[in-house]
Amino acid sequence: VQLVESGGGLVQAGGSLRLSCAASGITFKINAMGWYRQAPGKQRDLVARITSSGGSTNYADSVKGRFTISRDNAKNTMYLQMNNLKPEDTAVYYCYAITIAPVRNYWGQGTQVTVSS
Repeated sequence: VQLVESGGGLVQAGGSLRLSCAASGITFKINAMGWYRQAPGKQRDLVARITSSGGSTNYADSVKGRFTISRDNAKNTMYLQMNNLKPEDTAVYYCYAITIAPVRNYWGQGTQVTVSS
């Protein structure tokens, strides 16, 4: 499975961005997907995740009510709509996917999101 993120960039506080994660390869084996982020000097933290059907989602407390994760399985693409962005949201955002049979984790290369105050 190959994952390619896009949609990052520079935005002012209060603005919005939409990240995309396009999957290719053995996409029929993809189960859950999600987004992590890593700020300079900090560990990589979970932002949001979504089940295979999209019926269940989870969010980090810091982004609840501002970010929305979704996926379009027909397009093999996952999204992260980020609204009311804050400077503390500045980080490299990584998408991940978990496959079944065998269970493996896959990561994208990351996309930079910078929020100016």
